[in-house]
Amino acid sequence: MSEKAAAAAATAAVGEAAGEAAGAAASSPRLQQPQDHVTVRLPAEGAYLSVLRTATAGLAARMDFTLDEIEDLRIAVDEACAMLLKQATPGTSLECDFLLGPDELTISVSVPSVAARPPARDTFAWTVLTALAGSVAAHVGPDDTLTIVLRKSRDDQAPGRIGLSGGADERAGGHGG
Repeated sequence: MSEKAAAAAATAAVGEAAGEAAGAAASSPRLQQPQDHVTVRLPAEGAYLSVLRTATAGLAARMDFTLDEIEDLRIAVDEACAMLLKQATPGTSLECDFLLGPDELTISVSVPSVAARPPARDTFAWTVLTALAGSVAAHVGPDDTLTIVLRKSRDDQAPGRIGLSGGADERAGGHGG
């Protein structure tokens, strides 16, 4: 299968998974299940990161994050993956778990590594990642699996709520997005 065909198939699967995971969001003002969970597994190669950025944006939009928050999360996921891919064992998979809470999105990105080391927290890249995602952590798990966890809470008072899940704009009589 070509790289383009694999990316298209993965994008379609992500879209279906995002739609299923966000089903409650489409029918109610808030997610009712604090444990909606979506997992995406891709080759640990930079060519596939666009699939994760798309999944991140779709799930964040379903959770009624603002457009600015969605873009911040897309960039944060891209930056976290860039950090991980530097240490990924060649030929392995990058796994991204999305946990959708009522007002918080938790994104865990993991790769197997030969000699895993958590990224340094005193770097410019880590500072930017923290500014974009809110809360960031990194750890080495079993079998030298390196994981970066991003947590972003939705700001219900923020202007620009896009209203896909019956959020503030729709409740205030706006048309949403």
